[in-house]
Amino acid sequence: MTGRSIKKLDNNKLSLYGFNNLTKTLSFNIYDVCYAKTEREQHDYLQYIDEQYNSERLTRILCDVTDIIGATILNISKQDYDPQGASVNILIAEGEVPVSEIDQSCNRGKMVAHETVHAHLDKSHLTVHTFPESHPDNAISTFRVDIDVSTCGEISPLNALDYLIESFDSDIITIDYRVRGFTRDVHGKKYFIDHDITSIQNYINEATLQRYDAIDVNVYQSNIFHTKMLIKELQLQNYLFNTDVYELPPKQRLDISNSLRREMIEIFSGANIY
Repeated sequence: MTGRSIKKLDNNKLSLYGFNNLTKTLSFNIYDVCYAKTEREQHDYLQYIDEQYNSERLTRILCDVTDIIGATILNISKQDYDPQGASVNILIAEGEVPVSEIDQSCNRGKMVAHETVHAHLDKSHLTVHTFPESHPDNAISTFRVDIDVSTCGEISPLNALDYLIESFDSDIITIDYRVRGFTRDVHGKKYFIDHDITSIQNYINEATLQRYDAIDVNVYQSNIFHTKMLIKELQLQNYLFNTDVYELPPKQRLDISNSLRREMIEIFSGANIY
C-alpha cells in the first residue's frame, strides 16, 4: 500500500510505502546561573525558581511546543517535587486525533480525581524535568532544565527551537538532535533522513545566535547533531538575587563576575577549572 508522501532532500515529493517511520529527537539542557551568597538568598532563589517554573507553567510551555510543531496532545502527566523541582510528560500524536481517542481525565494537565497521573510514552512525546541546585560552600546557584521532544512522522521538533530557548533564562544551552530509523518508498528504497540539516544552528533565529558563542560536534553519517551555546554578555545585575549591583564595591563586582563566568565555562566545557 502507499502511505504518505514526504519531501525528498531536493524538495521533490516522494511516495512512501506505509508511513514515515523516522524518529526525530531533540534534547535540551538549559542552565541558568545566579549569585546567591547567604543561605537565606540561596533558599529564596530556589523558592523563586520553583514558583516560576512549576509544573503548571512547564505544562503550558510544552502545550505551546505541541501547537508549534503541529501535533495533538493525547495525555499529560505532571508532578511538583518536594523540596524542589518539577516534571511534565506529554504523549502526542501527529496531526488531528478524534476526541474519543484522547484521555480527557488528564488532557492538557487537567487532572481529575487523581493526585498524580502517569502517562505511558509512545513514539511521540515531550518531557521536561527541572533541577534547582546550590551548595553552602559556593555562592553560585544553578537551575537546570532537561527537555526532550521526540516525534515520529513529518512533524519536527526543530520548529520549536526558538520558542524553547526564549521560554527560559538560558546562560548555557546544550542541544542534541538525532534522526533514528528509516522509512521506505514504494519501491522499497530506504531513506534515513527526510530533511536538509548541516547544523542545529541553522534552525535557530539569527538574533538569538548573536547573543551566544556556539560550537558544533556533528556525526553526519549517523544523523547526530550537537550544539553547545554560552552567553556572551554578562550583565551582573541580572545575576544578583535581591541585591543591587551599585551596593557592591567595584572589586567585589569583579570577583562575582569572574565567579559567574567560571561557573558558566565549567558547565559549558564539562570540566572543572582548577
